[in-house]
Amino acid sequence: MINSMAFRSPLVLHDFTLRNLIVAIIAHVVYKVQVFTTFHLNEFLKPRIWITRNFLRMSNAPFDICTDPPSPAVLEIAKNELRETPEVREQAIKELRELLHEAKELNYGDSDDFLLIFLRPCKFYPKSALELMRRIADFRKTYHDLVYKLMPEDEKAAFCENNVVNILTNRDQKGRRVMIVNAGAIWDPNAVSVDQMFRMFYLIHLLAQLEPESQVNGVVVVMDYENMGLKQVKAMTPGSTKRLITFIQDAMPLRMKEVHMIKQPYVFNMVWSVVKPFLKEKLKNRIFFHGSDMKKLHKYLDPEYLPENYGGKMPKLNYTGKDWFPCVNNYRDHIEKWGTYGYADLS
Repeated sequence: MINSMAFRSPLVLHDFTLRNLIVAIIAHVVYKVQVFTTFHLNEFLKPRIWITRNFLRMSNAPFDICTDPPSPAVLEIAKNELRETPEVREQAIKELRELLHEAKELNYGDSDDFLLIFLRPCKFYPKSALELMRRIADFRKTYHDLVYKLMPEDEKAAFCENNVVNILTNRDQKGRRVMIVNAGAIWDPNAVSVDQMFRMFYLIHLLAQLEPESQVNGVVVVMDYENMGLKQVKAMTPGSTKRLITFIQDAMPLRMKEVHMIKQPYVFNMVWSVVKPFLKEKLKNRIFFHGSDMKKLHKYLDPEYLPENYGGKMPKLNYTGKDWFPCVNNYRDHIEKWGTYGYADLS
């Protein structure tokens, strides 16, 4: 931007001869014109720079996230469900920042927007938010080999060559993001291992956490087990299942509102017997089983917001994770920075 402070008014003079006075008056007028022009040029450029930056990301629309500030309607939900008010928000950010600075063993950013990622799922209790940050650090330490320095290009093939994970381009009736996981016959564990699938989930959650609307409204997952066979069942080992459940319950700074199991065959019972022991009551109460009865699913997800694939009124899905990958890649700066967070001695 142009710096108007570079100009000084020439009326600050000590030689007030008639000639110099006339020159000073003219110069002062020029100075005022320069200041006026600078101010209005800056005001003209600022929104256009913002628009240009956002246009580069909007070129991927509708396969993009929304980092705009929350709307009044979303803030009202935040007030009712998360205790969020301007006063509570300001005080909680201040307290969490102080707690974080005292926790020398932790390495995290401390900007207002960054701290909100942890405060919102913890209903603005700073100590709870700090504990969440510790649990995330613990998870990253335990599964260091899996998530350390994870970048989008590491799982580009999994996103682009396999239709395993997808995100609806629209939100549901409650403003929540909906992730679709094809864990049935579509998923070939030999092409996308269970570790790779988790890494895809991990990258996606790093984007979702940047959306204020998702921070407030939370997220929903639909697990599609259509034509699941023993190949898929064998891939879901107790170790990989424990890792995923631990991540969701303890180390994910997002509100997991619902998990819907659909089209699950009889062999799914083998998977559920492995999953169930790791579930805490809170998450267990948010998991729903529908089989092939989409009307049961519609009691939770309005068909107006679902694709035809799931008995909805929106067009059949004609996009996959391949369409979402450029969005993931666009936020590589955030993903790379997140890779340095956690315990200071591991960053």
